[in-house]
Amino acid sequence: MNHVRPACIADLQPLSELLDGYRVFYSQESDIQAARDFLQTRFALADSRLLVSDNEGVLEGFVQLYPTLSTVRVGPRWTLADLFVAPEARGKGIGRELMAAAANLAREQGVGQLTLNTQTHNHTAQALYESLNWQRNDAFYAYTLNLDDPAGT
Repeated sequence: MNHVRPACIADLQPLSELLDGYRVFYSQESDIQAARDFLQTRFALADSRLLVSDNEGVLEGFVQLYPTLSTVRVGPRWTLADLFVAPEARGKGIGRELMAAAANLAREQGVGQLTLNTQTHNHTAQALYESLNWQRNDAFYAYTLNLDDPAGT
């Protein structure tokens, strides 16, 4: 039975493998050590909220949230930056459970808004978000400036 809970440092290795799978999904080369280092920093700085789906000791998915502020709302807003379910665990409602747990945690912490971005061709994720009453934002464009690339591309 799956249980969504906060991630802990003891989850570092299996969570690193999930994060690596997430990165590969987004066309990055596999690098479990980089994923591990990234997560270790998140745990050390406590600058994100990580929830995992635990199936009797086997992690099957995660969601990661980053706290930020909304000047317009004059209050906290969290960015749901990452949602990933292991390919072999898909179709069991784990993504839905993780999304619901993220929303519940945000409410408990007095957060008034969650935001996320997804690729335009990720129709599976979009269908999940919309089924959970997330509203597509058609009022704003998202822009990115890659500062580690001299050409800015």
